Amino acid sequence: MRIVVVGGGKVGYYLVQTLTHKGHQISVIELDAEPCNRIASEFGTLVIQGDGTNLQHLEDAGIADADAIAAVTGQDETNLVICQLAKRVFKAPRAIARCNNPKNREVFRRLGVDAAVSSTAIIADFMEREVSVDAIKTLLTFQHGDMALLEADLTPNAPATGREVKDLPLPPDCVLVAVIRGEHVIFPRGDTRLNAGDAVLAMTTEDRKSELKRVLTGKNGR
Repeated sequence: MRIVVVGGGKVGYYLVQTLTHKGHQISVIELDAEPCNRIASEFGTLVIQGDGTNLQHLEDAGIADADAIAAVTGQDETNLVICQLAKRVFKAPRAIARCNNPKNREVFRRLGVDAAVSSTAIIADFMEREVSVDAIKTLLTFQHGDMALLEADLTPNAPATGREVKDLPLPPDCVLVAVIRGEHVIFPRGDTRLNAGDAVLAMTTEDRKSELKRVLTGKNGR
């Protein structure tokens, strides 16, 4: 995904670190030179030293082609303006804002922000869950992010399509929870055969997600 992050402080830094390590293409807008230099040198990403409420700076950061924007400055009102500009002027598909004051969350929602959150991990997870067009996505995380509920959409060419559950080389610490087939929910057993078009829900650990993705969809995960 292409993601614009506005704010290069502590929250922005760790958000860039998390998303970069997951393979996403990140650009950053930050006012101060020091965090700009740090992020650019450590992650090699595009960094614009500027104001996230400035239309030209947003354009320079690639907002027109971005899948999402995350406004994570320390000022709620600034984050709100950034998200509104991204949505209304550049038609950004998703706008996520850091909300320092929980009382502002409802205001953010009513004014068009897709999510107002405070945790770096939650921001990253929300973007991947809501924006990803991949064949597998994270629905929920548990145990401080160590466990995850995933949804995998099976294509006709997926390695799991046409196979029974008992024949799948599932990684350790992985359980298939349900199969959604049209309007029906199936609780899989060993002889349940998976079909193209099925949405498979699975519980697994964070470090087994890539293996599970290969087994179900044949694609490498991050």
